[in-house]
Amino acid sequence: MALLQISEPGLSAAPHQRRLAAGIDLGTTNSLVATVRSGQAETLPDHQGRYLLPSVVNYHASGLTVGYDARLNAAQDPANTISSVKRMMGRSLADIQNRYPHLPYQLQASENGLPMIQTAGGLLNPIRVSADILKALAARATEALAGELDGVVITVPAYFDDAQRQGTKDAARLAGLHVLRLLNEPTAAAIAYGLDSGQEGVIAVYDLGGGTFDISILRLSRGVFEVLATGGDSALGGDDFDHLLADYLREQTGFSDRSDNRLQRELLDAAIAAKIALSDAEAAHVEVGGWQGDITAASLTI
Repeated sequence: MALLQISEPGLSAAPHQRRLAAGIDLGTTNSLVATVRSGQAETLPDHQGRYLLPSVVNYHASGLTVGYDARLNAAQDPANTISSVKRMMGRSLADIQNRYPHLPYQLQASENGLPMIQTAGGLLNPIRVSADILKALAARATEALAGELDGVVITVPAYFDDAQRQGTKDAARLAGLHVLRLLNEPTAAAIAYGLDSGQEGVIAVYDLGGGTFDISILRLSRGVFEVLATGGDSALGGDDFDHLLADYLREQTGFSDRSDNRLQRELLDAAIAAKIALSDAEAAHVEVGGWQGDITAASLTI
């Protein structure tokens, strides 16, 4: 695996210094953190050996929880369980409400029209929520590496504009992290596959993630990447597939009342579970809100 050497301009670590850095994939649905050990990139697990961290934060009167524990509260406490916050980064409240009209959160606009989320932990913006996810990843890295991080590299969608990139940097700073660099996700994928080690030519790299679809056209020459073009769709990802499946279940169950946020979250959770089951089976059994039935892979083929 090829490794990207990144340091501060004009600075380099002395041979005797041990500087700790990590790479972070701050994803729409899941995030993770990695570092380099003995020249190899290594993803860092939690105490239970899980590498992914669900990008979910639950706020409550006594504090907050992040990740798997937070996701468990989504159906019982949807208004205070924030997920897919990456999709709100750098967007106006009007844009978010237009794109995602059925969010279970209590939203209001800040003075500059950006979204604020009313939670049990107070009025929060997407930067703060993202910072709480980054703090959890940083804590995992600090424990695994037995030392404080000197800096991080964070990947972002290729289509992210200046406001979204700045929001990501602000979230990292709020989490107490020093950002060495933001790296486009398709470029990071190309580096991970070792495409910067001797190979030359023009390649296309696409990234279909939880919330976004990205594509970048890269020219490789002597180990240097030149980005020729980028594109993407912020409304095409696993999240969108999940919501389409939830819509299908809503039709099958007859649960058309979208004002019941708990039931809507249960439908979404059931859709996600069915999607995963149908990856290996021809049919999946679904139970939600007193309704039960089977759905088949054939009925959901797009």
